[in-house]
Amino acid sequence: MTPSARLAAAIDLLSEMEATPRRPADAVANAFFRERRYIGGGDRRAVSERVWAVLRHWRHLGWWLEQAGVPATARTRLIAAMQLMPRPGEAPGVLFSGDRYGPAPLTAGEQELAARLRGQALADPAMPQAVRLEVPDWLLPRLAETFGAALEAEVSVLAGEATLDLRVNLLKTTRQEAARLLAEGGIHAEETTLSPWGLRVPGRQPVTATAAFKAGLVEIQDEGSQIVVAAADARPGMRVLDYCAGAAGKTLGMAMTMENRGHIVACDVSEPRLEGAVRRLRRAGVHNAERHLLVPGDRWARRRAGSFDRVLVDAPCTGTGTWRRNPDARLRLTERDLEELTAKQAEILSTAATLVRPGGRLIYATCSVLREENQDRIASFLASSPQFRRAGPEPGCGLPPDLAQDGMIALSPLRHGTDGFFAAILERVA
Repeated sequence: MTPSARLAAAIDLLSEMEATPRRPADAVANAFFRERRYIGGGDRRAVSERVWAVLRHWRHLGWWLEQAGVPATARTRLIAAMQLMPRPGEAPGVLFSGDRYGPAPLTAGEQELAARLRGQALADPAMPQAVRLEVPDWLLPRLAETFGAALEAEVSVLAGEATLDLRVNLLKTTRQEAARLLAEGGIHAEETTLSPWGLRVPGRQPVTATAAFKAGLVEIQDEGSQIVVAAADARPGMRVLDYCAGAAGKTLGMAMTMENRGHIVACDVSEPRLEGAVRRLRRAGVHNAERHLLVPGDRWARRRAGSFDRVLVDAPCTGTGTWRRNPDARLRLTERDLEELTAKQAEILSTAATLVRPGGRLIYATCSVLREENQDRIASFLASSPQFRRAGPEPGCGLPPDLAQDGMIALSPLRHGTDGFFAAILERVA
């Protein structure tokens, strides 16, 4: 594809995202490229990179368009991005070429916009703080409550790009051997500093095409998610429940720490997500796990009350800790979403707690940085559940010393280099 054709594809993709604002951007992009198989891998990466740059700076670009009195569209956002975040050899007047596969030439109004923004900095002192930090206005006070004086630094890192982390599958190999095999395939990986099973790969490398991935030696998983697995401390011979398993990423990790011994159940309300777990479990060589679909009126949990040594609740949440990977999530999130999610979290936590045996542990986790979903949720649960208490991690679980404070772990990209994660370790004492 020519540079102009790539720009035209970026306009089309961004337009489709704007037309379905409640749908995740990566899902829109996947469908977009499936329908256009003629777009090769390099072109897909170039188009996606341009679109994701716009998503990461959505409020900045919108603010400049508002100052110019220009409606925000896919075209005008990309024009603004090209002027405010210029790349060598690219100019709107050239790439908006009007060629067969390129976008139509700039209108008079668009030419005026490009001239006005030429030479301007992306950030302007007049921008409100929420615009500078790329967060919804209503959410800014809640983020300030979480981060305090570190607000600007923490949220700025959340607006950056995520790392590519892998969890080595100790059922099949060692961390050193996995790194060696990846290097043979041209992918250099460094050991992570927090997770004892993690490797970090620079940039966006084609890990899924490697022999190591296809053989189940490594799994893509953020280091923070691996820390949640360590906090669960599932051991050989235990009965373990992954109550909100999704596609079973943490199930895979816990099966590994259990050395494939004992029994683990992956539950979820989504049948497609659980079906998607089958191939991952098979590739990883996991054979001590089963899946269960949770449906309304299901008596499954009632029949298994008090029977699990470990229950992990990776609760549905706002995903504010994953904004580096999903910058569009900031645009979709509403205050009502938060209210509905905290109510759902309380309900799930209450049900999952009944499944823990006396002496067993309940691990509550989110990929959120908000107190309402994390510390406040645990405080509320403990106030109504005197049979539980916060507990420190067991020796040998794989957690770094002092990472857990009073039974709780709060990770952030700035301080730990991970996604934003929260985990609380709760022990049932009666």
